[in-house]
Amino acid sequence: MNAVCTVSQYTHSLKFKRFVTYTEKLQNNSLLQPHRDIIKDFKCVTFFNCFFYKGFALSQQDSHINDGDENDVRGNWTNKREYILSMIGYAVGLGNVWRFPYLTYKNGGAAFLIPYFIMLVVAGIPLFFLESSFGQFCSQGPIYAWRAVPILQGVGFSMLVVNSLVSIYYNVIIAYSLFYMFASFQSPLPWSSCLSWVDTNCNITTTGTCNITSLPAANSTRENDTCSPSTTTVIPTQSPSEQYWDQVVLQRSSGLDETGSIVWRLALCLLLAMSILAAAVIKGIKSSGKVVYFTATFPYVVILILVIRGVTLEGAADGIQFYIGSQSNFSKLAEAEVWKDAATQTFYSLSIGWGGVMTLASYNKFHNNIFLDSFVVTLANAGTSVFAGFAIFSILGHMAYVYGKNIGEVAEDGFGLVFIVYPDALSKLPIAPLWSVLFFFMLFTLGLDSQFAGIEVITTCLIDGFPKILQSRRTLITLVTCVVIFLLGLPCVTQAGIYWVTLMDQFVASWVLLVIVLVEIIGISYIYGGNRFIEDIEMMIGNKSFSFWLWWRACWFFITPCLIAVVLVWSLATFVPPSYGTVEFPAWGLALGWCMAVFCIVWIPIVAVYKLIRAEGNALQRLQSVCRPSEEWHPYLEIHRGERYSEEHCCHKNTVNQSDADTNVISNSWL
Repeated sequence: MNAVCTVSQYTHSLKFKRFVTYTEKLQNNSLLQPHRDIIKDFKCVTFFNCFFYKGFALSQQDSHINDGDENDVRGNWTNKREYILSMIGYAVGLGNVWRFPYLTYKNGGAAFLIPYFIMLVVAGIPLFFLESSFGQFCSQGPIYAWRAVPILQGVGFSMLVVNSLVSIYYNVIIAYSLFYMFASFQSPLPWSSCLSWVDTNCNITTTGTCNITSLPAANSTRENDTCSPSTTTVIPTQSPSEQYWDQVVLQRSSGLDETGSIVWRLALCLLLAMSILAAAVIKGIKSSGKVVYFTATFPYVVILILVIRGVTLEGAADGIQFYIGSQSNFSKLAEAEVWKDAATQTFYSLSIGWGGVMTLASYNKFHNNIFLDSFVVTLANAGTSVFAGFAIFSILGHMAYVYGKNIGEVAEDGFGLVFIVYPDALSKLPIAPLWSVLFFFMLFTLGLDSQFAGIEVITTCLIDGFPKILQSRRTLITLVTCVVIFLLGLPCVTQAGIYWVTLMDQFVASWVLLVIVLVEIIGISYIYGGNRFIEDIEMMIGNKSFSFWLWWRACWFFITPCLIAVVLVWSLATFVPPSYGTVEFPAWGLALGWCMAVFCIVWIPIVAVYKLIRAEGNALQRLQSVCRPSEEWHPYLEIHRGERYSEEHCCHKNTVNQSDADTNVISNSWL
């Protein structure tokens, strides 16, 4: 024993690998045979030796791995709560606040909820369940999950590109929220009235010129002549909140051609947003999973506070009536546009096709009940959208009451709602700075949650592609990713930045996602095989009856892909070149937008052609080989592969006659 300990003490001066090699040699020494087990476990040495070994091993282990993780290479969520909160935070974003309430009002109020929830059931939940199961089964990101259908691995690359481009401008929107939040620490709010920074076009009320008197009208009279609306020419003016948005926040130029300089206050907000984001995701899901306990729940607290405050205001009832009350117009259900809006809102609000759903699910434990999780997340997302509408329209109703206008005259969507109309409405409330700070901090947390998954998609794809090189450098990869996204976002905080944000949003996060999702569901249902995929899911959640899967088969094979195809064709047929307000984009800007859209989806045919070229055999054999799962397609851990994905079973499959294998692949795709 003393000899062994002496040798072990000597190894303190050696590197860890030499230490391990030497002790392995000692195990083969017949003189030390009685101590073989002791040497193997490194327990024969002193406490310092054991501490040295463990300390070195921990220093080599990446910080995103915990002792209790099932997957000791990629890591797992610390617990189910962190996964659910992260997924809800990812799905519930700014669109739930600034788009859904307006679409509901525009499309008939409560009537819109009928097509919305129908689309959620026939498309949203099936697609979310499909993507989540796909990622959890193989424990891979959106690129390497497509080892199931190698010819469609380009879908994963398209998801990565879309996610990266969206992350660039989405972080700029978070910077807008921070800017307004800091500006809200003033009383009165700077956009509450026409202050020194405005131009002569700023006015709280609408003004006009009387065609009879050529004097300011606004219901005035001169002698016996009265200015009526028919004889009054309205002079275009801007509200203080609109001028604050254009001249102070954006310092907006005249168009995309006029780039202007960087708005440094926005750039600093962008830097702060990216710094907070980097700190939250520095250790991957292990750090972001802790942050979401606050960022995913705080928005609900703020929405509840705003609802309670809003319904107590004068005019709030009118706003809610226009939202989903007695002003609902059920005749709108006969309009096809309403159903198209419901379908697109369902796809986009759940963040399907961006790669985030698949990535976050890939860190689940293999036997996690992904079926139940999919229902929880999708229904929470839909409920949040409806609930947020009460907070928005109750306060907009009060704003309309103060101005003496109809709700339709103040209701907007997108940037106009959250950065012009709603700030204006908040400025009319008592203790306005408090409500403004709460609202914009809520927007900040909503955006931050979505960005967590955006960064995780990029780092996961890189690490899955080069695990030996990058696995132990996750922190460095995360920091580099954040720095690159920050630098690419700087053009979006120039004086022409809002035009770039609008251009990217309209061309990247639009019909492009429909193309990706359509190819995705066709690839899994018809090429990989819907029945085979169901067997994979049953390996995770247990066997289910035929009747249980009947609805999912109907959706995955027919209802959902047909619905996506119809919405896609319709979106392209009715596509209108984007603009920002009255500012039209130049021809080169629109061409650049189309280039971005093509760049997102061109990876699908490029990778398919590459796979066909690399395959062996004649044309038909190559096509068959790249449509069949690769040898690397299986559950990540060998303990979960079972008989279906065991090495013996895979070897047996490779010896099957080629034509029999092809027939089996096709038959697995159908009922």
